[in-house]
Amino acid sequence: MSTSQLPEVKSTEPNEQGYRSYSLGEFTFRRDEHFAHIDWPTGRHVMAVEPFLKALMRDIAWNFFYGTVNFDSVIGTVNHYGDVDLFAGRFNEDYRKAEIDHLENFPHDEIKATFEAMLGDWVNESFDPFAAPQETGSAYGDKSGNNMAAVTRTRVTAKRMIGMPDDELLRSDESGYTVNRMFADVDQSEPEVKVEPGYEKEVSAFSLFKYLSRSDVTWNPSVVSVCKDSLYCPTTEEFILPIIHGNDRVEWFIQLSDEIIWEVADRETGRPRANVVMKAGDCAAMPADIRHQGFSPKRSMLLVWENNSAALPGMIARGETPNVPVEF
Repeated sequence: MSTSQLPEVKSTEPNEQGYRSYSLGEFTFRRDEHFAHIDWPTGRHVMAVEPFLKALMRDIAWNFFYGTVNFDSVIGTVNHYGDVDLFAGRFNEDYRKAEIDHLENFPHDEIKATFEAMLGDWVNESFDPFAAPQETGSAYGDKSGNNMAAVTRTRVTAKRMIGMPDDELLRSDESGYTVNRMFADVDQSEPEVKVEPGYEKEVSAFSLFKYLSRSDVTWNPSVVSVCKDSLYCPTTEEFILPIIHGNDRVEWFIQLSDEIIWEVADRETGRPRANVVMKAGDCAAMPADIRHQGFSPKRSMLLVWENNSAALPGMIARGETPNVPVEF
């Protein structure tokens, strides 16, 4: 996209704390020392600015992800893979009953440009929205510089598999990342691979535990292998998943280390459906009609297995495939 084609971002002059306000359709966003304020024609909402920025960061970094990204029980986005809904109260029973919910649809590039501008302006130099609480500064207070290196960090995405010829530079040990403080006991050895001559570009192996032990971000799945629509997306988790993810397809979770507690609720209403405690070795499938949020008492490793098929949301909506991977 050329500079002349970039979507217009509507913002104001900085307020007394040094932050600009932003508008998108009939939504407005402003922040002060402590809070993000979101207004729309029939209502208003306030979030502590740190969880708001952590959710906003992941929404952008994941390109609005699969389905629904709830920042909390009121605000969020729905990805239609070309355009995006921005909503307030759409998936909240009480807001809908009171008729104060609001939803607008925007071209992907327009909402992305506004959210990126907001992140660039609202994230101060000491704060990294991707980091664990013990690994970053505070999001609160008056404006103080920016942290563009953190908010423009690109998601790691393999074309085939980490370590293969096209993806050699994605190996964390070759990219200068150090072992995280919580994974000091992880074995750093690599598998030995002996390849028949002529197959050097077809056969490879790497230590996933070593790779994840060097992750400097939390709750940010990278793509380590791709086989048609099958994506392996492992991640390291610490503290609270900053968004509540509403699925539009089944997701598989394999707990590789430690423990995560998942709160699972109905996607449409937010009514609780289950609490799932996953320990190392456990496997679970999150159905296509739920929302979920994870809590990791200490830094853990999780493998998320995604089906990247663009046809799935439509098939599920039309009832052509079930919301669960197996029916007993």
